[in-house]
Amino acid sequence: MDIRIYHETIYAYSSPVFLNPHQLYLKPLQRDYLSIQDYRIDVFPEPMGISERFSLEGNPHFQVWFGAPTAELRIILHAQVESRPFNPYAFVMESRFLKAVDLARDIPFLYEAEESLLLAPYLSYTHFPELTAFAKAHLRSVDPLQFISLLNASLYTDWEHLVRLEENVWDPAYTFAKKQASCRDLAWMMMGMLRNMGIAARFVSGYAFNPELDEGHELHAWVEAYLPGAGWVGLDPNLGLLADNHYIPLATGYHPSRTLPVHGSVGGDHLVESTLTNRVELVQTGLN
Repeated sequence: MDIRIYHETIYAYSSPVFLNPHQLYLKPLQRDYLSIQDYRIDVFPEPMGISERFSLEGNPHFQVWFGAPTAELRIILHAQVESRPFNPYAFVMESRFLKAVDLARDIPFLYEAEESLLLAPYLSYTHFPELTAFAKAHLRSVDPLQFISLLNASLYTDWEHLVRLEENVWDPAYTFAKKQASCRDLAWMMMGMLRNMGIAARFVSGYAFNPELDEGHELHAWVEAYLPGAGWVGLDPNLGLLADNHYIPLATGYHPSRTLPVHGSVGGDHLVESTLTNRVELVQTGLN
């Protein structure tokens, strides 16, 4: 299917500010099912310079820098992508990973030493006994795919789903106790559960296209878990599904803060106030 993306971000300031260099994480990531057909990003005020770079975690982004004070920063993404159907279960996990699973261990899943070294940021966690106990209740075999699928479905069923416009993400322990969550809160909590079990997990920010929704699209968040042989497998606890061709990722990170669409700061009067507004439109333009 062909999808047109329009994403407008506006920062309005109570008085003119100097914009320090900003990083814009607003380019769809490379995936075998996803092709960018057309792409343009507009920035106002017009920057002195713009350069496409790659972050430490491999995310493409645009670095922009400015030359004069402004009372508003406006960023508009125009893109057309083709997203082809695929089977999210079409992979074979490495047998040695399955053989290393020990249900009796505190941390049942275990990577090889070299993998653990490379995955260290995605395995780092704060131990919450309640989260660990909840996750372990879904561990019924040495099959990690069965485990993450059951956990994913349970989070979808057991938590009330909210739309929160604030930029912050709730602490996993708070989300667990509240039994309510936005997509990003649920993703961050699920990452803690997976990491507590020894499965590397990273946060994904992007768009999830719903063909039945005419308006009201927002940025979406989900999880990717690393399974040797399969690579990074997308999971959406907000819907209880594996991520398919309806998902358009913009950035991945070991922490949610590393996937924000706009990174940057301002100089000048420290008392200046700002407001943020977003508008996202996803429209299917082809019949395929």
